[in-house]
Amino acid sequence: MKKDQAPASAEADVGKHKSCGYCGMDRGQYAFSRMLIVYEDGSEKGVCCIHCAAVEFSINLDKIQKCVQVGDYNTKKLIDAEKAFWVIGGSKAGVMSKRAKWAFEGKPEAEEFVKNYGGALATYEEAMKATYEDMYGDTRMIREKRKMRKMKEAK
Repeated sequence: MKKDQAPASAEADVGKHKSCGYCGMDRGQYAFSRMLIVYEDGSEKGVCCIHCAAVEFSINLDKIQKCVQVGDYNTKKLIDAEKAFWVIGGSKAGVMSKRAKWAFEGKPEAEEFVKNYGGALATYEEAMKATYEDMYGDTRMIREKRKMRKMKEAK
């Protein structure tokens, strides 16, 4: 399989990886932002979004990526993350992130999103860099939200 080819099970990834391996979010519910990482050793990791993908990449520095796919924002179909047209920012709330990062298979769809919701067109590398730049603030935000949820549940 070439680096940019999807594994045969790509569209069944949500059945195989139902919840995010890091935050536990339902990957079917977040099919528009989910990511599937396939390594050269054949192992896979399904995550809910680019934030959790960045966590995965940090933990597994020595594993060689064979294929990284992301859900197309509109169709929810898995697409090659490196070939996708990314949008960073805008008025739509991000997944696990204050500054949203969305992927689109086609440039016209990404441009239409920017026209409607703001943000800026970007490459995969730019989206991943922005994810790492946002990591500290996003992690604090997530912890605060979970803390508040636990406090409400305790009442």
